[in-house]
Amino acid sequence: MKIVVANVRNVISMALVLIILVTSLVAVAVTDSESVYLGKTPRLLPIYSVEREEKVVALSFDAAWGADKTLGLLQTLSEYDACATFFSVGMWAEKYPDKLKALADSGRMEIGTHSNTHPDMAKMSAQDIKLELETSMSLIHDVTGKSVELFRPPFGSYSDTLISTAEALGLYTIQWDVDTLDWKGLSAGNIATRVLDRVQCGSIVLMHNDGEHTLEALPLVLEGLKNKGFTCVTIGDLIYRENYTIDHTGRQIRST
Repeated sequence: MKIVVANVRNVISMALVLIILVTSLVAVAVTDSESVYLGKTPRLLPIYSVEREEKVVALSFDAAWGADKTLGLLQTLSEYDACATFFSVGMWAEKYPDKLKALADSGRMEIGTHSNTHPDMAKMSAQDIKLELETSMSLIHDVTGKSVELFRPPFGSYSDTLISTAEALGLYTIQWDVDTLDWKGLSAGNIATRVLDRVQCGSIVLMHNDGEHTLEALPLVLEGLKNKGFTCVTIGDLIYRENYTIDHTGRQIRST
């Protein structure tokens, strides 16, 4: 009889231990989920969009290869009295200095860095990241005479080390919440539709300076945004530089 009672007690003890263990794991999972949801995850995040009440949106163009359509983009922006941000790879700035200077001098295009050689910087050491960014910033400054404060990671790939190293150099790391997929060769109409269906107040739109149909799509995008009541601004004019937090979606929010 004593043996049976002891066995029962052992079973009950083991069951209690399992219950406690499972409860603890669930509590940890919930805590981690809440942490991410509330934007308190320890992982650093770039800026994907900005919480704004005004109907403002920032168009951006990444430049790593090719330049044939670049000045056409600038002309279209001028025709629509719009501004945008141009992320240049350092090698692009070296190869097309006249075009980059024309963009910078226009007052329509804000210039940011897109790295120096377009590597996957999430896989790089802090030292190599620093060299990559400083080299590109120097090349852009030499051409434009203007300092750089915005950085877009190649391939949208990032790490804590990348963001913290960029921040130490005075750079804001910028992503996007509206992807045109213009690099895939989408038609001008499809590019415009992707933007106009997804854009919201404070959106950052990703485009490419030499996309096959990007130049053709830009008037459709600008006309559509205008009809929706949006104003195009630079990313530098869109983001907050102090008193802000970044939530789990990468949305920059003004602190109250």
